[in-house]
Order: sequence, then structure tokens, then C-alpha cells
Amino acid sequence: MDNHFYITTTLPYVNAKPHLGFAWEILTADFIARYQRLQGKKVIFNTGTDEHGQKIMQQAVQNNLSPQAYVDQLSRNFRDLTSLLSISNTNFIRTTDSQHLIAAEHFWNLCLKNVDIYRKKYQVKYCVGCELEKTDSELVDGHCPLHPNQELEFRAEENYFFRFSRYQEKLLKFYQDNPNFVLGAGKMSEIISFVKSGLQDFSISRLKEKMSWGIPVPHDSAQVMYVWFDALINYISTLGWPNQETDYQQFWPGIQICGKDNLRQQSAMWQAMLFSAQLPSSRQILVNGFITVNGQKMSKSLGNVIDPSQLLTKYGLNATRFIIASFPVLSGDVDITDARLHDFYTAHLTNGLGNLCSRLAKLASVIDTDWHLSKPTQISSTVAQFMNQFLTHQALQSIIEQVSLLDQSLSRQKPWLIKDDLEKRAILTPILQQLMQLIYDLQIFIPDFSDKLLNHFAQSRINPLQPLFPKIKS
Repeated sequence: MDNHFYITTTLPYVNAKPHLGFAWEILTADFIARYQRLQGKKVIFNTGTDEHGQKIMQQAVQNNLSPQAYVDQLSRNFRDLTSLLSISNTNFIRTTDSQHLIAAEHFWNLCLKNVDIYRKKYQVKYCVGCELEKTDSELVDGHCPLHPNQELEFRAEENYFFRFSRYQEKLLKFYQDNPNFVLGAGKMSEIISFVKSGLQDFSISRLKEKMSWGIPVPHDSAQVMYVWFDALINYISTLGWPNQETDYQQFWPGIQICGKDNLRQQSAMWQAMLFSAQLPSSRQILVNGFITVNGQKMSKSLGNVIDPSQLLTKYGLNATRFIIASFPVLSGDVDITDARLHDFYTAHLTNGLGNLCSRLAKLASVIDTDWHLSKPTQISSTVAQFMNQFLTHQALQSIIEQVSLLDQSLSRQKPWLIKDDLEKRAILTPILQQLMQLIYDLQIFIPDFSDKLLNHFAQSRINPLQPLFPKIKS
């Protein structure tokens, strides 16, 4: 069995601070990476920042900074997020890193050698918000549905193009041979439908005189690479490809996790690019929906963008990770409200997990005997079954259900009414051992909490606990 596992998030564009949607993506990847390590795998977990393109150049000018100085500032926000959320990533790549520039140039030359890059003049409708060309069928009332408040640009120039159309049949055959390549509600069917509808070659460069902030096109100083073409290459450049290939050879292909707005880029464009460069395709694409707030997509104009630091301030690290782990992955959009988050915290942490741990610690502390509870050594089969399918929310839900069952067992047997210590111990021992197992399983989601509680209940004398998840006003 292959002992290597590689997972990567998309690279968020650095033109805005990290929002809750990306926190969800990076935490989901973190849960998967931690589980794989507990299975004895060697894991590379990549994230980072996408730093080229027109939006960056425009904003740098507005802030009287060079583009490099501007992205240096903004990238720190995302690197800081990995620390704030206790993310276990091994790699953090920036698309302005020298290693990435080398890889992007080499990748371009491989595609060029395969006659998949050519020049042509064209006119296109372009959404700066997406950094993507838009066809009329994709527009709603003449606007990009993801950026309805931004006017489309009409561009006419001579650029380099990638022969995306050449790979229509190869992509369809690849999807047929790998029916689980894209995971996420309806997303495999969606990408197959997109590819079947016909692929159009896409522009992969921009005139430097109009948009200078990008990786130079090899052998053409008048052009820079299109931001999407260069950014996708990070998934292998972070592994040292093409110059230091040890990690690349051991870990690629890998798992990629993304939001539904990245479906086309990750599962079609990137795969066609890999075909052209004659490199292995990705192993699998995991696609989540969006986080909506009161039924509306998060947006600056609506003022409903949730900064992950808001949850950390209110609930703390462990609770924030636990709450976000409950969001259904590989499904549709997740709608949240302040009330729902508060109710979940109260029901499943204050009155659920926290209360159960405190009750059992208090009951065990009054028994005048040594405890010899053994620490579990492997994830429970139910949790493992869900994690093997990347269903992190169902894995957490199975732990929540186990908390409820242990609570019910306590309420039914009422050990606090029993005076004989031996009889009380006989009731509490299996419940405490089951508690140890679910705490061990929680290493995937809230490792700091898990480590602390495993050590607490593994002592020969179990002491009472301070409230683990205090009540919070709504």
C-alpha cells in the first residue's frame, strides 16, 4: 500500500482578507491530513496564495505600492490564518516564489513543445473579478453572476492560447474511466456536461504593456502568463517539480479540494494542461459548496462577510474548529446564522461534549481508587469509514452521536446514586473507556482538546475539570 498522501487547497487570491469560506476549505483539508497521519501515512499538505493578475496590479497602484510589496503584505494574512486555526500544513507556496516561476516556465515550454500553445487575435468579454473570460451563456443580464456589480471588460488583443478543445474527448474518456474523480453533489455530472458542450481554447497570456504583473512568457518579453495558467501549476511546483522531484515522484498525484466556483478550472482546465505536459492527472477533486449567511452569498457590498477571527474571538480555537467541522462537505451550500452557530455550540459543546467530560471526571474523582484507563491506538471504525470517503462532517456527527449515547447510558444507570465504590467503578469504567475513544477520534478535529483530555483521563487519579466550553451569551 502506498504510504504517501498529498492534499492541497486551492490558492486564495490575495486581493481580500481570508473569509469563512476559505477557512472551511483549509480546515477540511486539515482534518483529512490529520486523519491520514493517524493512519501512518507520510503527508504533504499544501496551501498558499495566488498573487498575480490585473486585480492585484490595480490595487497595488491604488495603494501606492509595487505589486510585490503589496502581495507581500496580503500574503501574510493567509499565512497567519494557518497559525490562528492550528492548520497542520507542511507547505505554503506563493505564486511569486522563485521555484514556482521556474516551474511555470518549464510547464509552458512542455505545452509549447506539444503544439498546444499558439498565438491569435481575439475579442472577449472578461470579468476582472473572476480573472476569466465569459461567454454569453454564462452571463445573467449581461453581467457575471458571481460579480454582478462589476462591469465586464471588452478586450481585443493578440495573445497566446491553449488548445483546450484538443482535449475534449480525452477528458470525457478520463471521466468515464474514473467515475469518482470529482466528488461533490452533482459535480461529476456537471463537469461532464460542460466538457460535452464543447471546449473553447482559452487565452493564457496578456500583453505586458497593459498588464505587467505576471510571470514572463518564455521567449516573448511582450507577454506575461495569464493568472489562471500560472496559478494551477502550484500543485506540482510546491513539490519541487521540475528540478527537485523527490517529493513530486513520491506524492503526485494528489487530492485537491476546492469550492464549486473552481470546478471548471480544477477538473477540466488543469487536467487538460497536465495531459499536454504529459504529466499524471490529479488523483481526485473534492468540491464544496458556498457558505451563505441568512440565505445570501457573502459579499462586501452586503456587509455579511464573516472573518474567521470573529468566530475565534467569540468561541475560541477548539470550538471554532468543531463548529466548522460540522458544515456538510461535498454537498450544496451551507447557510449559517449567528443563532445557528450559537445553538450548535451550546447544544453540542457546552451541554454535549463539555458537559459529558465534566460529569465523568467529577464522578471518577470521588472514587477512592486508582484508574488504569488505556489510551486508544487507532481511530474507531465508524469514524474511519467516513474519513476514508472524505466525509468529515459525518465523521464528526458520529462522534456527536456517541456523546449522546454515553449521556443516555449515564442517565439510565445513575452511578451517582450508588454508594458502593466497586459497583460504581464497574459502571463508570466502560463509559470512561468509550469516552477515551471518542476523545482520541477528536484528534482529527480538535487536537489540542484531544491531547489535553486524553492525558487527563489517563491519570491514575482523575481530577474534576473546569468548564471546557463555558456558556456564551447569544
